[in-house]
Amino acid sequence: MQQGRLMAKEPKRCDWLKLNNPTYIKYHDTQWGRPVFDDKELFEKLCLDGAQAGLSWETILMKIPGYRKNFHRFSPTKMAKMTDKDLEKILKDPSIVRNKLKVYAFRTNAQAYLKLKKEEGSFSEYLWSFVGGKPIQNKWKKMSEVPTSTEQSDAMSKDLKKRGFKFVGTTICYAFMQAVGMVNDHTTDCFCYKEVKKLGSK
Repeated sequence: MQQGRLMAKEPKRCDWLKLNNPTYIKYHDTQWGRPVFDDKELFEKLCLDGAQAGLSWETILMKIPGYRKNFHRFSPTKMAKMTDKDLEKILKDPSIVRNKLKVYAFRTNAQAYLKLKKEEGSFSEYLWSFVGGKPIQNKWKKMSEVPTSTEQSDAMSKDLKKRGFKFVGTTICYAFMQAVGMVNDHTTDCFCYKEVKKLGSK
């Protein structure tokens, strides 16, 4: 019974999204798949995707404030100088995932990032070179079609590892590529698909 008014209909979204978490919904609707070209933003996202290994992105998403507080808002210069004592203190903080290998990897990645920047000039241009500098526009109709890795993520993973980065396996790299818009992996029935496609064509 309509009782004189119609309820607002929820737009169609990607099937992986859990609709009981407003923060997760906002992330899908406003961030996931939209092209990111800022060096610092890309570095932060790569670190966070590494922290996700073996966990859900929803878990990491809810802990981002804790990570930013503990890791100097992802300033590579400050992170690279963190001591073992600093990292051991962070491991006691429940606002992050308290995994020693992952926490220590943040410092390692900051050091590798600074070295890469010195050699390549732009972290963004380096990363985007793996997809030819512009987003790959996929046309998946359902989530079962979406791969967990590609030859591009294989290449990115291999090179990042060679440069000293940790927690950058090909599956992690592909999740990162999806998140920062290097590939448009919204399914074609998702209301974000066309908008993200348009952003990628600019």
